[in-house]
Amino acid sequence: MPPDVSLVLDFLNTLDVEEDVDTLASAGRWHAWTHERELPADPPDEVRPVRDALRAAVGDPAARPGPARAAVEVALTERGPELVTSSAVGAVLAAAARLAVLGEWERVKICPADNCHWAFYDRSRNRSRTWCSMKVCGNREKARAFRERTAAEPPER
Repeated sequence: MPPDVSLVLDFLNTLDVEEDVDTLASAGRWHAWTHERELPADPPDEVRPVRDALRAAVGDPAARPGPARAAVEVALTERGPELVTSSAVGAVLAAAARLAVLGEWERVKICPADNCHWAFYDRSRNRSRTWCSMKVCGNREKARAFRERTAAEPPER
């Protein structure tokens, strides 16, 4: 998976609804997350609104939309123009901006299952994938819908 996609998904998934784990609830966990990615840690209370805004932007119905900003500069390096920042939030927003410029932002989605809401990258050709995993969430949701349909049908005689 491209590094920008991985960084954005990892950031969005610092909130794990299924496991009830929020990396931003603990400064230690947030610092470990940024350290693993070799990024400077922003204060967790400043990061949460950005994560919520990004999750809302990709379809999380439980997230509150809002402004998300970070200082990002364009630097001309020997490899060409690059977005540079001195914060984890800046790195995530720069990665999201690159995905948008490449037309890949729409592929970042949130699983609609009520007990999941996991962020995933839609690799389907027509960008129509709905579930984070057809084997887990998709199968569970289709089985539930089938049970509801068959329970609503009158019994055959």
